[in-house]
Amino acid sequence: MNESVTILAIETSCDETSAAVLTDGQLRSNIIASQIEIHTLYGGVVPEIASRNHLMTVSEVVDESLNRAGVSLAELNAIAVTYGPGLVGALLIGVSYAKALAFASGIPLIGVNHLAGHISANFLAGAKPPFVCLIISGGHTSIVQVKDYTEFEVLGSTRDDAAGEAFDKVARVMGLGYPGGPKLDALAQQGNPHFIEFPRVMMEENHFDFSFSGLKSAVLNYINRETMKGNEIRKADLCASFRQCISDIVTEKTIRAAKELHIDTVCICGGVSCNSLIRSEFSRKCAQNGLNLIMPEPVLCSDNAGMIASAAYYQYKKDDFADLYLNAIPSLKLS
Repeated sequence: MNESVTILAIETSCDETSAAVLTDGQLRSNIIASQIEIHTLYGGVVPEIASRNHLMTVSEVVDESLNRAGVSLAELNAIAVTYGPGLVGALLIGVSYAKALAFASGIPLIGVNHLAGHISANFLAGAKPPFVCLIISGGHTSIVQVKDYTEFEVLGSTRDDAAGEAFDKVARVMGLGYPGGPKLDALAQQGNPHFIEFPRVMMEENHFDFSFSGLKSAVLNYINRETMKGNEIRKADLCASFRQCISDIVTEKTIRAAKELHIDTVCICGGVSCNSLIRSEFSRKCAQNGLNLIMPEPVLCSDNAGMIASAAYYQYKKDDFADLYLNAIPSLKLS
């Protein structure tokens, strides 16, 4: 019988402090301490404040995760931690804590790429390679071919703003507050998605890259133009049109990638994959194209240690360990 594998994972790449325990690919706990209420005061994430709150919270979150899972340090086979990409100060808190814990307890250390973590959330939802995966979040928008549990090929990425970044910037200009993405999504549900036909940038080009800076500028130009004319900004319709444009772009390109590669399963992950229209449009269009669709539950799409534990489990099986010189790499790429 194969040895059972239990992993503690820590995630501090941005503004969620999270710890999770996973045994043989199954989550036993996934504790998330969000800083949304704190950063709402500033209209966005303040890196220094995020780091300080990770420092104050990480030990308590790790203890709660172990207690919730009913696991002691002595029962762990490895400690995993996100080491990039992300905010450097925030990453350093998690990496330093994990290294200290691994050293003090004599437990092996695993460094996990945050983007590999997002992909691995799909494994918790039952996905099995190969599949095509859209990572869509505040800092990243990429289409990835998942060839195996630890083997990925990036087919295309954003050349400028990520989709989530565009959502947040438009929401901020419209005075919707922070976090902008969910607030814009909620208001868009009351609007007409065809009120304005914004440009679908790079839709027809023979690659899988994205560009959202032009779309963001188009929205800002519309707002400025209407304001100068003294016209009322129809916020719900504007949000609905903007949201529809992004949804059309990401669904079209992801599905085209799957069809060109003759892969019959599509997965989506990352915080923006919680957007209600993106989820419903992927469901509809994948069904139309005879593709299987797997979407992790929303709690596994936002930043969380459960997805980091999932990635670490498959790295453990390949003896992919880190040493105590592991450092934070804020611009880490997905290889």
